[in-house]
Amino acid sequence: MLLIRYSGLRIGDAVMLERRRVTADKLFLYTAKTGTPVYLPLPDFVLTALEAVPKISEQYFFWSGESKRDSATGDWRRALKGVFKEAKIPDGHAHRFRDTYAVGLLQSGVPMDRLSVLLGHSSIKVTEKHYSPWVRARLEQLEADVQRTSEAPIPDTGGTLAVHEKPEAVD
Repeated sequence: MLLIRYSGLRIGDAVMLERRRVTADKLFLYTAKTGTPVYLPLPDFVLTALEAVPKISEQYFFWSGESKRDSATGDWRRALKGVFKEAKIPDGHAHRFRDTYAVGLLQSGVPMDRLSVLLGHSSIKVTEKHYSPWVRARLEQLEADVQRTSEAPIPDTGGTLAVHEKPEAVD
């Protein structure tokens, strides 16, 4: 859970994470969709937790390498579903950790195009579709717009409701 939460990896990518991709304090990401290599710093407590994972494989952290990818990922999804059920979190799923990672970065001011690279999206449009409501600058601008209009004097309409009509064409 810590790995997904602090790296933004998809659960399948986390399950298949090779040990060699974590060096010093960084996770080497290379997403096939974008072809962009990225070195992502991981917090010390995530690195410590990875070191404490029982070694079931020399190559992988969470997979023996013997089963199919879908089978191993399904096992971890079911295990996490049990954790969410025990914690009384309805409709809990692994992708929530990825979403938390993404939203946290956006609220800290990370630009959408950089987040898109970190998440491995094939296009910034995918990132915008899912995460644009949490762009900090956008939210601050919306708040400022509403604040500015709420402080403006209300125009006198002569006691009647103002009717908004289509403006006439200007020559």
